Amino acid sequence: MLKQCVCSLLVLGCAAAPAATVELKGQASVTGTILEEKHDKIIIDIGYTVLVIPRDQVLHLLHDNEVAAKTMAKAAPTAVVTADAAPALGDSFYRTAAASLQEQNVRELVRILGSAVVQVRTPGGLGSGFFINPDGFLITNFHVVENETQISVEVFDLKNGQLERNSYKKVRIVALNKFGDLALLHIEDKDAPKFVSVPLGESDKLSVGDHVFAIGSPLGLARSVTEGILSTKTRELEGELYLQTTAQINPGNSGGPLFNLRGEVVGVTNMKITFGEGLGFAIPVESVVHFLNHRDAFAYDNDNPSNPYRYLEPPSRVKKAATP
Repeated sequence: MLKQCVCSLLVLGCAAAPAATVELKGQASVTGTILEEKHDKIIIDIGYTVLVIPRDQVLHLLHDNEVAAKTMAKAAPTAVVTADAAPALGDSFYRTAAASLQEQNVRELVRILGSAVVQVRTPGGLGSGFFINPDGFLITNFHVVENETQISVEVFDLKNGQLERNSYKKVRIVALNKFGDLALLHIEDKDAPKFVSVPLGESDKLSVGDHVFAIGSPLGLARSVTEGILSTKTRELEGELYLQTTAQINPGNSGGPLFNLRGEVVGVTNMKITFGEGLGFAIPVESVVHFLNHRDAFAYDNDNPSNPYRYLEPPSRVKKAATP
């Protein structure tokens, strides 16, 4: 909520495409486009007027990416899943949205969630993916990175009303599930910042006819948004159940998120019927949760790229003496 600030600024507006938010003392804030930053003041355009804010009244200056992350944190209090199987990955590996989270329109959700959706590039092609936590762990399809060792991830941050492309080259394969068509990747560039991430929902709670939307890079067209409805929750293809949607899915969308109107990931888009329209399919998010909860069982062995599984050495009571 916007309030009157202590520096006698009256009505605080919200620009159509906010570039930054200035948080002021007294729990007030101003959202608009930063025109100039000086040592003693910030000049900001809020759409119908320009404000000059003294520096001593400013608590924080948040740019678009930080605003999106903070908005998600406020709008979606989360239930944390503890990564007991892999404590090195942190105490909370992915998150789920609170039951009290309200539905929003697609335009607003895209502004908040868009920076969490990435483009995954390999020498053999490209696909999409999405961050599940701020530390650079992301989900995509297995077939996007299959037989590939050179992987890069391109992140699209919204700054000053424009998309800024940042490419990260040091990407490690953490886990693979060939039969579930899922892959877990991690960005390990030294200069990598904290990333905007998205919460995982429950496709079981969806009903046929519910509105859903996808964000991805169909045919390389980054940050493309398509909207549709859920056609069925239990479409069987080759022995697996998929979500079927009228949201347009094309090559390049693979590995991207399918969202509900609460901003939760309910599926991972992975294929379409080639000679049909509005026949897209997504892996239910419950399969993603199972994959993440058991990621050690699917851990990728970097010493043997042809084998996606890691097996521990059998226990031995006596170590053989080294041969002189």
